[in-house]
Parts: sequence; structure tokens; C-alpha cells
Amino acid sequence: MRLTGSAPQPATSQLSADSAADTTISRLTASHPATAGSPSAYWRFYWAVAAAQLTRWLPREPGRILDLSGPGFRASSRAVAAGHDVVALLPSVDSAPKRTLTLVNGHAPVRPDRRPGRLRSVVGDSALLSGFASEVFDGVIADNRVLSQHLVAEASLAEIARVLRPGGRVLLCVDSVVLGMAVLAEQDCWPELSYAPNADVLLVPWPDGTITRCFTGEQLGELLTEAGLELEWIKPRTVLSASTVEKVLNDHPRALNRLVEMELKAADSGEGEDVSMHLLASARKPR
Repeated sequence: MRLTGSAPQPATSQLSADSAADTTISRLTASHPATAGSPSAYWRFYWAVAAAQLTRWLPREPGRILDLSGPGFRASSRAVAAGHDVVALLPSVDSAPKRTLTLVNGHAPVRPDRRPGRLRSVVGDSALLSGFASEVFDGVIADNRVLSQHLVAEASLAEIARVLRPGGRVLLCVDSVVLGMAVLAEQDCWPELSYAPNADVLLVPWPDGTITRCFTGEQLGELLTEAGLELEWIKPRTVLSASTVEKVLNDHPRALNRLVEMELKAADSGEGEDVSMHLLASARKPR
């Protein structure tokens, strides 16, 4: 792990505040959020929120979209159902759709006023987009924490900016410093934890041996600006605590849609970044 930044300051107060906001965060970080296959109430809520956020972000007019989110996230099928032509970059042939590597139908409900687009799956490294020409995509989806898995996120964002057409947009999701601190605390990494709130770059080891990069909202905004993109907004992926979500859904199993609506309104208020496990951002390439 590499931590760089100013001199360490006590993190006890911030950690206590985060723990008070959601006492279940340590349990939720016991496994990788991106690969959590749990059917728990919270994760059903989480992915429903992610789907709603993506639907709201997608361009209104049909265009060409590059999806870097990987096979575990259904961004491509939703974009195709909305009428966009999508190129999905996959890590291996095994992770591609079983029937074909070229054209497949989306799985999300098709918009009645628009024909579905096409989905082409391409095997490649999502950190290296050298196989794509410059300025060919109207949008890039880098959800599912993909940029946190690229430790040199600056280089990845520079490539994303290169392949975007002027006026094109990118949607991305990254691990937050709050999540990174929770993971460090779970592993009793107290010396490292004392540096975390003030680190310029925070790389966090997970129990499964992987390492991810965690960001504050300010760091994420600076990263996008340095890549030559215009920041539109940064929001928490979720504001409602896991304990709240699980209690509501356990008591009222049909309340999922109402909870998602509440979540979207709460995130739009601009609050909750200091308790969210993941941050969501949208940026545009200048015309």
C-alpha cells in the first residue's frame, strides 16, 4: 500500500462520525462491493439505485457509447434498450455473451418510442483504449468502480477524454475515502488509517489481495479537470444507510421503488458524500 500526503492527523473523530452514520459499513465491506453476489436487501437496493442513476444519465438522443464497466454491471443492455449503439469492453472472451461476440439484444425493457441499439463486445484492457480512434464516442460509462481498480486513474481518464467526441460525456463510479477507511479499520491497519483523511493518493489493500484507489469528492473533481473535462456533478451513489434500507425492506418488501426514489432525491441535494461508500460523477468534454 502507498499513502502519500501531509503529516498524519488523528482520524478518530471522522471514523467515529462515519460509524455513527452507518454501523453496518464494516459488515458490508467484508467482501468486494463490486462482486458481492449477496441477495440481501441492501444490495438489491444498491443495484436498483445504480440502474436508475444510469437511466437518468444516458443521452436523450441515440449515440455511440463505450462501456468500460465490465460484465458484472448491466450498463450495456440498458443503454442498448434506450436506443444507443454500445461497444462493451470485456476483460476476456469467457466474460463475453455466450451466443456471440458481436450483436446481442439488451435485457432491459425497450423504450416504446425508440428502436433498440446494437451491442458489440470487444475483448481488451479498459485502462488502455489505444485500439479506439480519437473522438468516436458520444458517451463513456466507467461504472462499477472501474477507475478505482486502475491505480493510475489519471492515465485512464486521459484515454477516456481522448475517445470522447467534443460535447461527449463520461459517467464514472469510484471508491470513496470513507470506504477505504472502513476497509483499513476492518484489517486493524491503524497507523495507515491515521494518514488516510489527508492522503493525496490512497491505495487500499482488500482481504482478497486486490488494491483499489479511493477518492474524496475534491480529488475526483480535480482529476476530471486535469484530464481536460468539465465537471457536471459529483454525487454519492447512496445516501441512505444500509441499516435503514435493510430494516425498511425487511418490514415492507414492496417498498424498493419508493426507497430508490427517496435515494435519488437525497443524492440530488448534494449531501451524503461523507458517508457514501462510492462516489458517482459526470463530466463533459468541451466542444
